[in-house]
Amino acid sequence: MRITPPDISRRFLRVWQRNLTVYQESWKINFIPPLLEPLFYLLAFGVGLSAMVVGIQYQGEAVSYLRYIAPALLAINIMNNAFFENTFASFVRMYYQKTFDAMMATPLSLDEIITGEIIWGATKAVIGTLLMQAVISLFGLITYPAGLLIIPLSFLGGLAFGAIGMYFTGIVKNIEIFNLPVFLFITPMFLFSGTFFPIENLPHWAQQIALVFPLMHLTAMTRALAFGVYDSSLLIGLGYFALFCLIFFPLALYKMRRRLLK
Repeated sequence: MRITPPDISRRFLRVWQRNLTVYQESWKINFIPPLLEPLFYLLAFGVGLSAMVVGIQYQGEAVSYLRYIAPALLAINIMNNAFFENTFASFVRMYYQKTFDAMMATPLSLDEIITGEIIWGATKAVIGTLLMQAVISLFGLITYPAGLLIIPLSFLGGLAFGAIGMYFTGIVKNIEIFNLPVFLFITPMFLFSGTFFPIENLPHWAQQIALVFPLMHLTAMTRALAFGVYDSSLLIGLGYFALFCLIFFPLALYKMRRRLLK
């Protein structure tokens, strides 16, 4: 496999701008999930499940279960916004709406189109994080000013999940096949990335697998910032996501080139 240098200029912002314009047409509907989703989770876990959980150990201290899962909700939100935007939504624009074909008839290069799509996926992650974090903050579950760093972190996480989402878009034959990466990639991370319980509760072999999951590192970083704790998880997570993006961003470009330039 030969990965050629990307042909990218600032023109990719035109793709981002196009998606933003479309998003603004239905912004009222798009704002509803990030606002209501944390309320549902906090109600279910805060009123229901947390009554059965005495506390969770974090950094050697017992914290409430509600405060423990609140940062995980933000991390899951980042993953879902970017991944699903660059899988299902990008596939619809590419295959059904033929938006990519129209863009390729302009001076935009294919790499600029795909880059604009991935950056837009990361932007959706930031928008969702801003809305969800505002709701969670009303419950006093995030420590500031450290919590402000969750915003740029959401963009980095969005880039990573957007890139791997676009990679899957480049290899699936039809939209129904996205059920496989959702079932085999997203669902295990959702459950076993330290989101709803510490990974230390898992068997040793499962802990080693969890360390590979990008959501595990994103959750650890988000939780540290939400608690105002600056520990090694931040440096490890930054290194992990830098490497992840360096691998999957060019892979996404390569797969989309092969798919669209036949």
